[in-house]
Amino acid sequence: MKIPLLFFACVFSGQAAMAQLKATAVCPPFTTDVMDGNVNGLYPRSAIEEIRTKFPCATDIAEQASATTCAGVFFKTLGVYFYTERNYIEIGENYKGKLFPALMGVSRTTLFPLLGKPKLTDPAWEAFQMGYGTLVLYYNKAGKVNKIQISTKSTEALRLCEF
Repeated sequence: MKIPLLFFACVFSGQAAMAQLKATAVCPPFTTDVMDGNVNGLYPRSAIEEIRTKFPCATDIAEQASATTCAGVFFKTLGVYFYTERNYIEIGENYKGKLFPALMGVSRTTLFPLLGKPKLTDPAWEAFQMGYGTLVLYYNKAGKVNKIQISTKSTEALRLCEF
């Protein structure tokens, strides 16, 4: 009785020893500089491979655009989306990182001293001309910033991914 039990214990421990440990990819903390238009030094024109190398924890990667998605690298749980095909970065309301200046949740009425007059305006968003291109700020019903888009394109050339 002891020998078969010992045999099964050896076989089981041998299989456990052959198992591979896989580390979960960990991203460095995100830091977004809205005035310079980058996330950890990556700009909207950054290539997919460059983003994957710097941030190995992407939740989704779309190498090519399809009928239901734009090409890019997405960090849905962290609130960061790199739309590489259309050269813009989106920071969502659930953003997990540092934001300079801290615009998320700021009232639209307090932005003029920092950003000046918007180039385009709508009840739900405003687009500001920046040195790198366009900054689009979206507002919730209370008039507070809840989404940020940083693009290298002008307001006339900007094409957003809206699926």
